[in-house]
Amino acid sequence: MHESFDSRSFADAMERLGADVSRLASLFDEHEIRGVEPRTPTASDGAAADAVISAFNSVAEANNILGAYVYATVSTDSRHERAQGLLSELEVTDSKLSPLVARLAEWVASLGADGLAKVSDQAREHLGPLRRLQARAEHQMSETEEHLYAELSTTGSSAWGRLQGDVTSQLKTRVELPDGAKELPMAAIRGMASNPDLQVRKAAYEAEMRAWPTIGTACAAAMNAIKGEANAVNRRRQWSSPLDASLYANSVSRATFDAMQSAVHASLPDFRRWLRVKGRLNGDAKGISWWNLMAPLSFAPSNISWNEGVQLVRGAFSAYSDELAGLVDRSLNEQWIDAEPREGKVGGAFCMSFVGDRSLVLLNWSGSVDSAQTTAHELGHAYHNTQLAHRTPMQRNLPMALAETASIFCETLVVEEGLSRLQGDERLALLDVDLQGAAQVVVDIHSRFLFESEVFARRQKRTLGVSELNELMRESQDRAYGDGIDQSTAHPYMWILKPHYYGSHFYNWPYTYGLLFGLGLYAQYQRDPERFRNGYDTLLSRAGMDSAEQLGASFGLDVSKEDFWTASLDVLRARMRDYEQLAAPHLKG
Repeated sequence: MHESFDSRSFADAMERLGADVSRLASLFDEHEIRGVEPRTPTASDGAAADAVISAFNSVAEANNILGAYVYATVSTDSRHERAQGLLSELEVTDSKLSPLVARLAEWVASLGADGLAKVSDQAREHLGPLRRLQARAEHQMSETEEHLYAELSTTGSSAWGRLQGDVTSQLKTRVELPDGAKELPMAAIRGMASNPDLQVRKAAYEAEMRAWPTIGTACAAAMNAIKGEANAVNRRRQWSSPLDASLYANSVSRATFDAMQSAVHASLPDFRRWLRVKGRLNGDAKGISWWNLMAPLSFAPSNISWNEGVQLVRGAFSAYSDELAGLVDRSLNEQWIDAEPREGKVGGAFCMSFVGDRSLVLLNWSGSVDSAQTTAHELGHAYHNTQLAHRTPMQRNLPMALAETASIFCETLVVEEGLSRLQGDERLALLDVDLQGAAQVVVDIHSRFLFESEVFARRQKRTLGVSELNELMRESQDRAYGDGIDQSTAHPYMWILKPHYYGSHFYNWPYTYGLLFGLGLYAQYQRDPERFRNGYDTLLSRAGMDSAEQLGASFGLDVSKEDFWTASLDVLRARMRDYEQLAAPHLKG
């Protein structure tokens, strides 16, 4: 795309983007795109909608591509000052686009999205996103206030979020390993959670307990700033709670969310029982120790190589379709993936769309089967991006809950392929990895939701210190995990290391939605594979255009009913029972 940040093509692209944003603002002014007196849309309004929607999509496309190009460097080398400066420059550009979206929302609310669709081809093609903008208009500040907030956020919440990413990605500490002490980046230490050697896992946990407090003050300041800002803005936008703002952002109704949460709460005793069994397999008598949560079974196959992991994923994908399997080959041939953990690289994993139907994938490969599952997950996002490539930026602006659909489905393909052929201890080992992930997404994320809810509530009155955040984290883990873990080994610093907390809205619960919705989709696939394949790609392509309830209905699923979520959790309950039966011979005596 560009040879470097110093290339002429990159400089031209940045300059062109700035000019295009200014022209877009002028176009909005020319057509009076802002809140106006309500009226029935005219042919002139239709022409205005055609012009501004087309122009907005063009600018957003250029902005998205440049943002991905720059963030690819920042996320893999947070010490790269030039990239950090460019990212900040692009955030300023975002702050100029954001008020225009607010103005468009007010204009659409004044005229009515459905009315505009009758007089504008572009409005008709973007009816779903415009209806969401119309709903958003009910929760906006004045045009002047929205503009000011967008500008201030670049030195407020965005800057604080970047600080958390920088200090956590650059953190190094000493680990007392069996073969000698080593100074390692935190991403590598976190990867040791799935090491086969108990001594290594425990040493990594102890290193974390020593290292995270050293940046606790900075991260607490970031947390307080971001959540305090979110509370103030939500109040001015007349959201009754931060959760309501989050549900809107994810196109999920309160009824659907409550149904899911009720089913999740009912499943916690089952997960706790499973965790105690896994703990006993690892020598824990009082619930599983934190350092054994991601432990592979001692009698399971040892670490797998990168090539073995890739082939495992490709084999499972090929059982679904040649196109999905071909995506694995393409991601390797075109070098979409950065897999190795290293200093300055952000932790975790993610996939972001790039140019055309290409994606960029960040992993922190640790050599475990779990790493292979994560690879399948992120390549699922990449497949989703191929199905969105023909959509405009407004049409593919995915709510996070729906963005997890393809990734979870692809993970499920890997698990089910293995379960279809494995028996005995090999089957137990696969179930172990799968249920580890499910427990993270159902139980741990429930603890994160409890934690974040309390942080939002307390931040309404005052700031929270490091010790209070630690205590809240412990309490939340106790309520979610219960006697499933040895609470004396719980991890009070999880709030420091997870970037998911450092945003304006709840970022965690959509993963649970994605897992359980993905399992529900997989059940539909099993019932009628050919019919499912015929509709699946269309569903993915419409994830930014339809609500969660509409997407579910397209496959005959009523996601607003607790029965749907219970059925998905029953799939996991069945795997837990299978696990317990296979584990029984190892627990005798």
